[in-house]
Amino acid sequence: MKGKRSIYLAALVLMSGLMTTQLLQGQSSASSFTFMEFQRSIPKVSDIMKRKEDTLMKQFRDKGLVWPAKFLYIRSFKYDSELEIWVKNKKEDKFRFFKTYKICALAGTLGPKRMAGDYQVPEGFYYINEFNPRSQYHFALGINYPNASDRLLSDISQPGGDIYIHGSCVTTGCIPITDDQIEEVYILAAHAKDQGDDFIPVHIFPVNFKNPRSVGYLNKYLLNFSEFTGFEKSLRNAYNYFEKFHQIPPVLIDDKGDYLTEEVAMAEEIKAEPKIKKKPVHALQPIRDEDLAKSVDNLPVYPGGNDAFQSFINKLSGEMVKELQEGQRKTFVLVEYIIDEHGKTVYARVIRGGNEEMNEKIEAAFLNMPLWDPAKRLGKEIGIKLKQTIMVGVE
Repeated sequence: MKGKRSIYLAALVLMSGLMTTQLLQGQSSASSFTFMEFQRSIPKVSDIMKRKEDTLMKQFRDKGLVWPAKFLYIRSFKYDSELEIWVKNKKEDKFRFFKTYKICALAGTLGPKRMAGDYQVPEGFYYINEFNPRSQYHFALGINYPNASDRLLSDISQPGGDIYIHGSCVTTGCIPITDDQIEEVYILAAHAKDQGDDFIPVHIFPVNFKNPRSVGYLNKYLLNFSEFTGFEKSLRNAYNYFEKFHQIPPVLIDDKGDYLTEEVAMAEEIKAEPKIKKKPVHALQPIRDEDLAKSVDNLPVYPGGNDAFQSFINKLSGEMVKELQEGQRKTFVLVEYIIDEHGKTVYARVIRGGNEEMNEKIEAAFLNMPLWDPAKRLGKEIGIKLKQTIMVGVE
């Protein structure tokens, strides 16, 4: 935890505030239409629907997918020039892979976009905020750059904007695919939007992290641009989360604009550790998830602030070294805990890492923490569930 911060938590994607999805200028006059009815009323869209829908339906059938997809996830890999489409039809389902489209032009280099005119394709967590069938690039889907993180980290006066997934195979910082491909992606996105997927996530990564050659290139890039190391690590964490669970990773940002994803994808060492069979010491959560805040104006604050909390974590980490198993040099432990509306820790459980004895002691230490300054939302004190990573051992 980094002290008081405003957080933005999205169950599907990072949102830069609750923005109304833009469709087209002048579309408000069509408010009586459903989204798809309005789209089909546009001759250009109606034409591609007639030409493409049957083909897409067949592709879905061939892959055992249900048409049309209610939920869409788009992820793009800059260096690998790939755009992937993942789909599902129920919130609780895992996303299933549908198709990869080749990005046919590239501007800029690896690394995030930080100002207008830098020709950089953004990197980070976005969503579709505009459908434009009248684009000069055939069809275009806008993404919400700059998002909340970009506004804090990019040039204040000229962060840039107008970033799209579009056709025509030309770019000065967008994600271009062929006209034939953008027609398919536009139709898929329109169907998802029509069924209520208002914030279709678009995650843009520097490389495809499963490609060793691409990762090697990224590592060389970071030797020269080390200031982006933490940024790229946060993207890798989110990538790993999706690869493991096939669900959209929840993403936080702090008050500096940095993405916080360590809570959704731990270091590689954790993946290799066996799951621990634990005694249900603190297995019962006293507060229902629906009664806990999903987003707050102010996070709870440990007595003495962030430095004091970090001292508590460091002390606890040192005490747990003696609980490491024979031959084990280090472990990462992920603790889930609840600070209620009175500032009391009412629940603590290790959900990953450690071992039985270590975890029981860590849970007890968290439950015995002094009273915090509670979280606040709209001026009211409220309970919230948090997670904390603890590294035990030698780096």
